Amino acid sequence: MVDLAFSTNAYTRYSLSDAVRHIANHGYAGVELLGDEPHAYFPEFSDAARTDLRDALDETELAVSNINANTATGYYDDAPPSSFFEPSVIRADADAREWRIDYTKRAIDLADAVDAPAVCLATGRPLPGTLPDDAREYLHESLHDILDYAEPMGIGVGIEFEPELLIENTDETLALIDDLDRDGLGVNLDLGHAAVYGEDVTESIRRSAGAITGIHLEDIVGGRRGKHYHRIPGEGDLDFRAIFDALDDIGYDGFATLELYTHPDDPDRAAREAHAELAAYV
Repeated sequence: MVDLAFSTNAYTRYSLSDAVRHIANHGYAGVELLGDEPHAYFPEFSDAARTDLRDALDETELAVSNINANTATGYYDDAPPSSFFEPSVIRADADAREWRIDYTKRAIDLADAVDAPAVCLATGRPLPGTLPDDAREYLHESLHDILDYAEPMGIGVGIEFEPELLIENTDETLALIDDLDRDGLGVNLDLGHAAVYGEDVTESIRRSAGAITGIHLEDIVGGRRGKHYHRIPGEGDLDFRAIFDALDDIGYDGFATLELYTHPDDPDRAAREAHAELAAYV
């Protein structure tokens, strides 16, 4: 049976602990924690903040579905509004790449502390001057290092693909998993990303059976080859009945996490309406 979770990345105008409490008010069984500013940016995530988070989780009895370590905008003094994947695990600069590897390990530490099954990680884009083949070598090296750290803790590492990143679709993600042949590596399957890339999202689910560390959900206007803008389920063209049937068909029994960072002005409305739309399917 699939459980619904909601990501704190919609609640960037709230503290992490307050975000957890708000999400608990809307019927969710789980919460995804944003591993970045303004929530858990690991170089600045204090022991007191960890204690507050632990208290909020204990109080609400929410499970943690995932640690979202895709971005690290806190790395920048003045980051623009769009999400940054830099410094990435495919960066040619060894020091910057090592910073991101260490950052991911700190996300794994948080996952272990709050009993989350996985962290998710995006690959980033090859920067000018870095050939895609070289970027793939950096990616393999980085992931082996990260997985050496995660696997003894039993924490999964889910690659989240996205159009225009080095790893941008289901085919490339599954090929990467096969190439590395590591028990802890899987896919954090964002079904909106699959739709935007032009995939049949139910086929993406079925092909990823056994490798899914987590699911991200949002609606997309235009469905396949639609625009990449995360909308509340029911506002776009994805067939959520078919999505949940496909998850049931493969025996997936983890969390499906709503990722609606596009609604910072009224995250409670987004959380409430998303749950109302999807509750009948779980």
